[in-house]
Amino acid sequence: MTGRVAQLRSAARFASQLYGEQARGAYEAYVRRIPFARLRFAPGRDDPYPIYEQLRSQGPFVVTPMGNLATVDHALCKEILRSRRFGVQPEGQGPPHDFDLSFLDRNPPDHTRLRRLVAPAFSPRRMADFRGAVEKTVTGLLDDAAAADEIDLVPALAAPLPIAVITDLLGIPDADGDAFMRYGMALGSALSGLRSLRHARQVMAANRDLEALFEDLFARRRADPQDDLISALVAAEADDVVHPAELVPLCGLLLIAGFETTVNLIGNAVNALLDHPEQWALLVADPDLAGAAVQETLRFDPPVQRTARASWDDVELGGYAVRREQWVNVLLGGANRDPAVFHDPDVFDLTRADGAEHLAFSSGIHHCVGRPLAELEATVALRLLVERMPGLRRAGPVRRRNATLIRGPLSLPVRAS
Repeated sequence: MTGRVAQLRSAARFASQLYGEQARGAYEAYVRRIPFARLRFAPGRDDPYPIYEQLRSQGPFVVTPMGNLATVDHALCKEILRSRRFGVQPEGQGPPHDFDLSFLDRNPPDHTRLRRLVAPAFSPRRMADFRGAVEKTVTGLLDDAAAADEIDLVPALAAPLPIAVITDLLGIPDADGDAFMRYGMALGSALSGLRSLRHARQVMAANRDLEALFEDLFARRRADPQDDLISALVAAEADDVVHPAELVPLCGLLLIAGFETTVNLIGNAVNALLDHPEQWALLVADPDLAGAAVQETLRFDPPVQRTARASWDDVELGGYAVRREQWVNVLLGGANRDPAVFHDPDVFDLTRADGAEHLAFSSGIHHCVGRPLAELEATVALRLLVERMPGLRRAGPVRRRNATLIRGPLSLPVRAS
């Protein structure tokens, strides 16, 4: 993180000395007139979907203020994500050193090697084993929530569930749920970039604490292996399949991805259902529609709004020339509302037949390895929630995250009846 902190300090000093407050304000006003850039500001952070439609009206690609490209076209997004002519880094380049996201930021063969280590933990057999534990955790959380007249659904259910599940999967004994929630939220908040020096310090502190915890656990599992993922990873280290320096980033990625995807998926699902009472009523009448509600949320309001790929060649896509090493912003949230693919894309409908085409978990070789677990957790949470609290209603305004890549509520106050 130190490299990014230094960049922030340098940029702040440079802007203040060279431009001053008035010029920086003028630059921000200019940027706000560019639809893609408005995704960074309110109300774009609160509701990016009208901006995606503005981008769609401008053609298959738009040029960003940094000279890169962006697209909300579903067919192009899918092609780019699946193409071996694009990578998560320019060809031959490694990931940035200041924030290591393990295989998420790596091209093959390193991506293939690291992903293969964790993929068995998300197999159908393991998901079947996890179902009972997920149901038990959700039941306990809802038991606690039922004692209160009003609850905030995020800290009461959406956040502690994935923390309990991912720490169990990793094999972290007696995990401090509140601490891991802080780590997950701090590190996840950095995915959209560091906003300030204070934010950078928070992220660095979480990173240090998490690194110390994992290093201690690695040492214990080397001495006393257990039936958990961390034991499998240190065994792979002994076999020289994974390098020692890769272990902490790999476990950190699993924590961040496992937390961020699920907490925001559950929050966005409940938020959308409460915005559409007729859909909530459908789910209450048939809790087996919980899986459909999860898939429709992933299409309608996905927790991950965008990703990016770098072109490895000069290529032509959608009639547009993409240069070698040019970055393309793949706007998943916009692609999931492409009217060329989805009927009435702005309608939240649990009964739709075309929802499976969503790209919420990306596509191609970087398709989210933890998708089965996130879908399982969210499905169980919604099914038990409507069974236990069929009269759920809002108790206050939603407070959303201050982020553009990750989308979800920080606070979602509700009453059980």
